[in-house]
Amino acid sequence: MENNRANQGAKTGYHHGDLRNALITAGVDLATDGGPARVVLREVARRAGVSATAAYRHFAGQGDLLFAVKIQAQQMLADAMERVAVAVPGAGGPGATAERRLAAIGRGYVGFALEQPGLFRTAFSHSLSAGEGEDTGWGGVTPPADSPQYRSYNLLTEALDELVATGRMPAPNRPGAEAAAWSTAHGLAMLLIDGPMNRLPDADRDAVIERAIGTVVAGLLAPR
Repeated sequence: MENNRANQGAKTGYHHGDLRNALITAGVDLATDGGPARVVLREVARRAGVSATAAYRHFAGQGDLLFAVKIQAQQMLADAMERVAVAVPGAGGPGATAERRLAAIGRGYVGFALEQPGLFRTAFSHSLSAGEGEDTGWGGVTPPADSPQYRSYNLLTEALDELVATGRMPAPNRPGAEAAAWSTAHGLAMLLIDGPMNRLPDADRDAVIERAIGTVVAGLLAPR
């Protein structure tokens, strides 16, 4: 019954010219379950209720499909970070709010990795697609293009700029601050989902997250 409904929905979407999005949605579901290795074109086509030939009309191959799913996963990561940042209380003035927002963005980043490890791995996978060329010139320490796949990085950049604008972070600390904050959050996330820290009890894990984020924020705000 579920397969019939899924097939009917996919055929309806295809009739309205939405097969590409149906295939990406199926790819996101597979990535959620098992990371980038699960995003296989034939399986995505099967889940969408179409033939592999139909899927190839929208994606040149495996790499193109994975690249599209990767961008979707990046968007979901940015959404998670933004939700946490928006919930930050505004008490204590603009500077204190900006500081809490930066810490919240870090928690949102690591929290997404813990809640959606398959999507997190996919967000940073290599698709070997022609589309991947869009980000091969970016080294991760300068402002990237205004593209959905970089929104999480741009959220971090905006939070850091806000800290300087409010006077909370000394301007000399601003250059390279993205690299320090991002590498700490990403490294911690990987240790928690794929490293020895994945065995930590919840309370210990949460304490490690708070300590790591707090250390980075304190370092960025320290006077020179």
